[in-house]
Amino acid sequence: MLTLTDSVTAPLLAAVVTLPLLAAVVLLVLPRGPESTRTAGRIGVAVTGAVLVGTLLLAAAFDRGAADRPQAVTDVAWVPAFGVRLHLGVDGISLPLLVLTALLCLLCAVHVLRRPPAGEGGAGPRGLVVLLLVLETGTLATFAALDLILFFLAFETVLIPMYFVISRWGGAERAAAAWKFVLYTLLGSVVMLLGFLLVGLQAGTFDMVVLAEAHGDGLSRTTQILAVLAIGIGLAVKTPMWPLHSWLPDAHTAAPTVGSVLLAGVLLKLGTYGLVRIVLPVAPEGIHFFAPYLAAFAVTGIIYGSLACLALVRAGAGGDLKRLIAYSSVGHMGFVLLGIATLTPTGVNGALFANIAHGVITALLFLLAGAVRERTGTTDLDRLAEHGGGARLYGRAPRLGALLAFTAVASLGLPGLAGFWGELLAMLGAFNPAEGLSRPVFVVCLALAGLGTLLTAAYLLQVVRRVCAGTPPDAAPATADDARPGAHGATPAPATDAGTIPAATGTASGAAAATGAATATATGTATAAPPGEAVRQPDLPDLHRDESALLLPLAALTLLIGLWPALLLRLTDPAVQLLLEGVGR
Repeated sequence: MLTLTDSVTAPLLAAVVTLPLLAAVVLLVLPRGPESTRTAGRIGVAVTGAVLVGTLLLAAAFDRGAADRPQAVTDVAWVPAFGVRLHLGVDGISLPLLVLTALLCLLCAVHVLRRPPAGEGGAGPRGLVVLLLVLETGTLATFAALDLILFFLAFETVLIPMYFVISRWGGAERAAAAWKFVLYTLLGSVVMLLGFLLVGLQAGTFDMVVLAEAHGDGLSRTTQILAVLAIGIGLAVKTPMWPLHSWLPDAHTAAPTVGSVLLAGVLLKLGTYGLVRIVLPVAPEGIHFFAPYLAAFAVTGIIYGSLACLALVRAGAGGDLKRLIAYSSVGHMGFVLLGIATLTPTGVNGALFANIAHGVITALLFLLAGAVRERTGTTDLDRLAEHGGGARLYGRAPRLGALLAFTAVASLGLPGLAGFWGELLAMLGAFNPAEGLSRPVFVVCLALAGLGTLLTAAYLLQVVRRVCAGTPPDAAPATADDARPGAHGATPAPATDAGTIPAATGTASGAAAATGAATATATGTATAAPPGEAVRQPDLPDLHRDESALLLPLAALTLLIGLWPALLLRLTDPAVQLLLEGVGR
């Protein structure tokens, strides 16, 4: 393991945070031209790749024996009149999130380069790359910030880029979804800022390290309760916690693939990270007061998210695969909130583990949903599962189907995969919560969370059955309607990333219709067959080499941290122990 001093790693961390922003500025001033689209994509991949290398070097140089203290620290005066400092650092809690953010941003940049999306009004991919780079800087700065005001500014930096990603490159109802995202997040942020100001003015500092070491000293119990309420509302909106979640399904459904990946894989983590990094150590009495309520909201979200997914996956419900994944995030983030609410090292470590696992697994699910839409023209579950035009990925695109099934069982928490450990540790923490918390209340929450795991397995296995297995291709009798372009017997042309569904182009020839012969066009569109005979659907394009290179790193991570949970837990546990020192005193 490398051992480097802060004099070396601090500039590296600063470079990792600022490089995407500098690259975004360069892209803005580059002259437009026929080659600008491809150039922007290549610059995006190069910069996000360099950032990933930088975070991996930070991880290699990280002193795991001192994972509870900030490393690679930069601390300079920024706004001296208000005591605001440009204070950056990384510890065992923030390091995994930095690496995850860098990895997902690289994969999104590769996705944009491979399949440049067309935005509203002819908006090209260069603008999308610029927004992704700004979003990366804001997210990395949030995870590295050690000053409350710097944290808030970085937290807000991701708001505008994600708004434009959804509103310009999204699908149907993108404008309404983008505005809903902005309004919810902005209102929550205003309340959160009031909480930060209350803490900073009462304690006399905005330095998160100093505040954490004080463990609430200098803040009255009333002040801590008010601060947790204000800060918690802002962070709960971003998480999102039930009932402040309603912006999420609309945003995910409307967002392009890269928007959904970053929204689920990175942005949702900002809220739960803030609860652990700021609320637990700064206001221990306040969070102790609210812990039972947080647990109740958490398990309500688990049950609600699971029931919503069961309703969406039901045949004839008109559910959308991306919307289902969004609602599943409400449930999975409920386990993260439950772990935090226990105020125990076991539960909080489980919450941080589940944070990373959800980011990896759900990002992979959204990439796979995008791949399914490219091939079938839709993410509508009924259309994917219907007899004449169902996806049936096992038979038509076996590698894609196998990877989707693997990711689904990882999401439901199969032992040996990443989704298992975080949920297990969160529930173990609920079985024996922190001193002073009502054990019967948390045991009831544990039972409801256990029910949520069963419901999660039910809807995800239904998704696998309907999308990957489905009715065998030979089982559906053909009708004359199967020959129509865009009919359920025809394989649609690939959809754009904005979610539009072009009509299929193939039709049955007059001779084929007259004789009733079952044929297929060069584009793979099935045509009419004699009544009572079956139409065999053509194979869908399976995963290409570049798609596999995009998806397999996330699948490998899902397996790696599922089989070797200590890889994360040894990083987070020392920092968690330190942050919880003031709880229950």
